[in-house]
Amino acid sequence: MPVGIIAMCLLMAATVIDRPFTFEQANGSLEQERLEESLSRMKDREEQLGAEMQRLQKEFAESVPGESGSGSGGELGREEQHIWNLWSALSVIAFVLLEIWRRDTDPLQELSVQDEDSDVIGDLSQSAELPDHRTLLHFYDKCVRVSGNELSRTKELVEGCADDLLEALRSVCNRDLDMEVEECIGIGSVYENWRLKKPLVCDLIVPFTPPEPYSFQADVLCSGGGVPGELSFGRIRVIHPGEDPSTCLCGRTQLGEDMLCLVHGEQIVGSKLDRPEQKDQLLWSTTAPYLSKASVIRWFQGALTRAWAKISHKYDFDLSFRDLERPGALRIRFRSGKSVHFNISPVVEFENSDVYFVPVLATGQANTSWPFTFAVYEKRFLKLMAKKLPETSCHLMCLQAVSFLHEKQCKLTGASGLRHYHMKTALLHLLCRQPLPDWRSSCLQLRLRDLLGFLEKALLEKRLNHFIIGNAAALPDFDIPDIFRSAQPLNLLRVLVSHGAWYRRARSTLAEMMRNAAVLIREYSPENARDNGAATEPS
Repeated sequence: MPVGIIAMCLLMAATVIDRPFTFEQANGSLEQERLEESLSRMKDREEQLGAEMQRLQKEFAESVPGESGSGSGGELGREEQHIWNLWSALSVIAFVLLEIWRRDTDPLQELSVQDEDSDVIGDLSQSAELPDHRTLLHFYDKCVRVSGNELSRTKELVEGCADDLLEALRSVCNRDLDMEVEECIGIGSVYENWRLKKPLVCDLIVPFTPPEPYSFQADVLCSGGGVPGELSFGRIRVIHPGEDPSTCLCGRTQLGEDMLCLVHGEQIVGSKLDRPEQKDQLLWSTTAPYLSKASVIRWFQGALTRAWAKISHKYDFDLSFRDLERPGALRIRFRSGKSVHFNISPVVEFENSDVYFVPVLATGQANTSWPFTFAVYEKRFLKLMAKKLPETSCHLMCLQAVSFLHEKQCKLTGASGLRHYHMKTALLHLLCRQPLPDWRSSCLQLRLRDLLGFLEKALLEKRLNHFIIGNAAALPDFDIPDIFRSAQPLNLLRVLVSHGAWYRRARSTLAEMMRNAAVLIREYSPENARDNGAATEPS
């Protein structure tokens, strides 16, 4: 009995000492060298405890009466052995329960007090020094603002090239086997008028549908490790003729040889007579009934290559792929050496709405799991707000200024987990909370401080909700599907917070950016340049 208690205590001590992650969150800020050293110590300690356990077992076996002629001694030995087995089983069960508790612990739980105090960030946005209004305007005009003429020329070139590509793509594709593409839609910062990075990159999406008589059914799902009801991705199911009760009856009934559907003609009848080898060439044949992102990317890149080969003689520039991991990351290169970048991505529409599923390959995500985008709704919302806000509003100026400062700070201190989309989402929330007259150009400094404060608060609370998902009050006049309005709010910082090192880097980067904001702004808009001419308010 005492030996069993000692063994269990040793096992519990080993769990606490050698596996500290069982009782507390992993400290993501440990350096790699310290982590390797800790793992080495844990291994050595495990070996020592194993040797100690063997020694204790040997001593216990020697202490048990073993004379074969003593019946009472044998019974006592068996009883002690049963007790020893019981304590061993209980210790193992305790260890397993502790491990289960560790794995089930929410990764978004509060960090230790020492970690919370490691970065001095609280009311920093209110105390941070920001230049006066005139200096901010000069900084915006000199460093951030993109010429309207340059923006228009870039969009005109990209859209013209994309339209020709898609028209040629339709002509080179097999209408019985390949996808059918629709017209492209412009999204992202260029089409929302807040792009700041050069060269300008236009983002286009192209909805596509399967060849008739097939159809798509997009299902929105929750992530396995997320909050129940928190939508995160979807799957696209290919519906064959006759599976969907809402489709024409000709796909679910046996028509006679002398009967044709007045709607589809010979299409449905012909599809039933396809050879098996033709069906094997369908894009979803290997992952049926779901559509694979990798298959779509390969098909789209191949179709774009054939389409460009057909129309390349019409242009005096070269077109090539920038990144084969993305479906249509293209580069236009002129003979002069100048280049223009744009992205064109095939997407699947969700239930006749402006929600689209995008084929983005991600590590650890199934090939049939498609993330979705609300970029079209967000573009429409910003366009609507531009009509309601004062004529010289500063909302986009704030977003561009924060994005510019963040990029410059990342170059000084390293990459941060924050993205432009986090900053854009913060602005969208602020536009709904702040009175519209408060966004006039003269309030630039105040609204810039508000945007920084919103991001600061979101990082402290470890939560930045998606602007549309779970926000029933957002965009009441827009045709957003009910499944997204009634869902749990989607925390855009969940992945960032679950990785302690990324989260702390994001906090420290934002804190340093706010401390250095005035210095960075003055560095990129020197005094002599400001004095040579008064800055004009943007139109």
